[in-house]
Amino acid sequence: MFHKGFFKGILGAGVALTLATGLPAIAQETVKVGLILPMTGASASTGRQIEAAAKLFIAQNGNKVAGKTIELIVKDDQGTADMSKRLAQELVVNDKVSILGGFGLTPLALAVGPVATQAKVPAIIMAAGTSMIVDQSPFFVRTSFTLPQNTTPIAVWSAKNGIKKVVTLVSDFGPGLDAEKSFKAGFEANGGQVIEQLRAPLANPDFAAFLQKAKDLKPDAVFLFVPSGQGATLMKQVAERGLAQAGIKVIGTGDVTDDDLLNSMGDDLIGMITSHNYSTDHNSPENAAFVAAFNKANPNMRPNFMAAGGYDGMALIYKALEKTGGSTDGVKLVEAMKGLAWTSPRGPISIDPATRDIIQNVYIRKVEKKNGQLYNVEFDTIPNFKDPTHK
Repeated sequence: MFHKGFFKGILGAGVALTLATGLPAIAQETVKVGLILPMTGASASTGRQIEAAAKLFIAQNGNKVAGKTIELIVKDDQGTADMSKRLAQELVVNDKVSILGGFGLTPLALAVGPVATQAKVPAIIMAAGTSMIVDQSPFFVRTSFTLPQNTTPIAVWSAKNGIKKVVTLVSDFGPGLDAEKSFKAGFEANGGQVIEQLRAPLANPDFAAFLQKAKDLKPDAVFLFVPSGQGATLMKQVAERGLAQAGIKVIGTGDVTDDDLLNSMGDDLIGMITSHNYSTDHNSPENAAFVAAFNKANPNMRPNFMAAGGYDGMALIYKALEKTGGSTDGVKLVEAMKGLAWTSPRGPISIDPATRDIIQNVYIRKVEKKNGQLYNVEFDTIPNFKDPTHK
């Protein structure tokens, strides 16, 4: 039998060690992950999707990994870059987070880059799609997509399927400019011609005048990109302008036919062709299980590509912590993330060790009605596609 003073002595030594090293005895067993998301404002659907998917991943996989407890802290940046940066600073300094994530729009991610770099905290891009984001900090790692990655396939497909002249209409910010440039490059390299490039303001956009101008130019098709959440407004105005009746095809990236909002857009979208990295309708066992679990946890909410980015963002964090044995050293975590590969609800994905960007399948899809609901139904696949702007 141990003397009752034995445990008292051991405990006393533990407290003395903790005070001497300055390390909290319990807190270091918790890994805090700070998600900075637009939970209110024009991009609120993005925040809701990523938060729901991150919480679902933890519910399915448990809140323990490599002997550590995962604690999720969600902050609303209201879609403003200044707020994103301030929240990142507070999460790092006050909350002592080991990992940041989220970032619903490109300006929000870019605002956080200097904070992540200075604090050496990995920042997982779960939404924002401008190609150059990952170049702005060695601690950025992306699980979403890039616009060149999602745009180039529809450009090539269009040129090879009888579309000769196109007008492009994009939101006037980083991803939109990426989409515009990538579409033109891919389309014209395959024999097409972009006859006009139109840009709508990101904030409070009214697309009517741009769509009328596009219609008056009589192209074979209009290529569209707007960020997640703005597709319903855009497509309502597309219908009002009568592009289909004028014989003008409407094509775009899957941001426009966002699964979260697709059913509210109406049957005018049936037949629209887009390219993208995820559809709720993706046919795989992993996606069937993901959609069922997501719907059960979030009734009347369909997972979209932002949910896929959030879900895989948490998977990346868990896999990296397993690889480091629970170490939260930022440099070690980023190194652990490079080259990781797994099967996601969207298909096979991996993190390019050279760029820290995502490699994934991109799908050509058509809007179809199934069981009374609209879906982006995939009919072609470009496998393991890298961002084409990263050499």
